[in-house]
Amino acid sequence: MLDMKRLRLLWELSARGTVVAVAEALNYSPSAVSQQLALLEREAGVPLLRKVGRTLELTPAAEVLVEETEGLLAGLEHAEAALHRRHAEVSGTIRVAVFQTAVLSIMPKALHSLRSTYPALRVEMVQYEPEIALRETWGRGFDLVVAEQYPGHAAPHFAGLDRQPLTSDSIKLCVPAHDTDPAFEAVTSIEHAAGLPWVMEPRGAASRHWAEQACRVAGFEPDVRYETADLQAHVRLIESGNAVAILPGLVQVGQAGMLREVQLDGKPRRTLFTAARAAGGMHPGIVAVREALQSVAASLV
Repeated sequence: MLDMKRLRLLWELSARGTVVAVAEALNYSPSAVSQQLALLEREAGVPLLRKVGRTLELTPAAEVLVEETEGLLAGLEHAEAALHRRHAEVSGTIRVAVFQTAVLSIMPKALHSLRSTYPALRVEMVQYEPEIALRETWGRGFDLVVAEQYPGHAAPHFAGLDRQPLTSDSIKLCVPAHDTDPAFEAVTSIEHAAGLPWVMEPRGAASRHWAEQACRVAGFEPDVRYETADLQAHVRLIESGNAVAILPGLVQVGQAGMLREVQLDGKPRRTLFTAARAAGGMHPGIVAVREALQSVAASLV
């Protein structure tokens, strides 16, 4: 009989690529992971791993086991969700990956509501970039992810993850609300920001790619002098008269009047959505968290 925990480690190795990554994700030591995989290979009676250079590759037999293990893991999630639906009280632990805008604007009220309505439900939240969070949720590192998608810049799809729309917000050019610098005061379109200092997220972020493209379509290369993933820092740099930026509307929840917004052509909007593994999506805890997020997002819009 093959051990399910060891099969899970093989599945994780297939998904993450290295023993070290598996160990970090599951809080094991690399040596413990290697030992368990060796025991699984002994149980299987056929080679499962082969060393190629400094990395491990799965054999065809291991690929078969990984495919079957995916179905077993999904079945376990179905069973757990069904069991929780039999409980009179919503309980358990739901791990949620959330990007910064949602952490600031949606999560505080949603978490407060969940604590009041479902005291036996434990919600754990970790801030992650959406693309990484989607992969980690597919890889069973999280139960639910709140992610974003910019127009013309689709977030990656992972097999077995469902998606439910949450809300959308406008994307606008933001400049200082009160400034004595005529260059900032004169901005009424993105073209007028061509010679001004910009703040953007680091390269690789969807927002950075979208903002750069918007500037290039307008006929200029933005002068990105400040780079930070912290959108609150973006707001502070803008309101203090040091930069301009393209920001989504939810960034300014609770900060009305700090920035002046300039409409962009086409009135673009960013989409927010939640994603969970379809196998466990009907878990009462996941359903409860999604409902709380929907309620708060609707009130903000």
